[in-house]
Formats: sequence, C-alpha cells, structure tokens
Amino acid sequence: MHDTSSPDTKPAWVCARCGEALTLGKIEIAYLGSAFPVDLWHCKQCGLVLVPEDLALGRMLEVEKMLEDK
Repeated sequence: MHDTSSPDTKPAWVCARCGEALTLGKIEIAYLGSAFPVDLWHCKQCGLVLVPEDLALGRMLEVEKMLEDK
C-alpha cells in the first residue's frame, strides 16, 4: 500500500493486492478468543486491512499482553 496524498488532502490509501481504494470502516479484530471492533482502512474487494504502526505497536500490543497474562 502507498500514500498518494498532497499536503492539503487526506491520504488516499490504495490496496497493494488489488489496487482498489481503501475505505474506512469497522473491522473486527480477534486475538485469543476475544474480538474487538476497530475503525480501520480496508479493501472492500479483497479484505486486506491496513493496521497503522502506532496502533499495532501501541494499543494492540497492550491488549495482546493483557490477554496473554490471563
């Protein structure tokens, strides 16, 4: 995926798999039997989801550690 934005517009993310524009919407993320709805950019055609680095290394990592400690 790549960002084709200009300084005054929102990023226009495109799916690396099929080339379709990504759309923002609710995606259910599941880990160790627990599921959480999250607003993420995803491809409606092939289902590929963009997980931003700050989310993956921040809140998602915290939740994974918490669930693993149970």
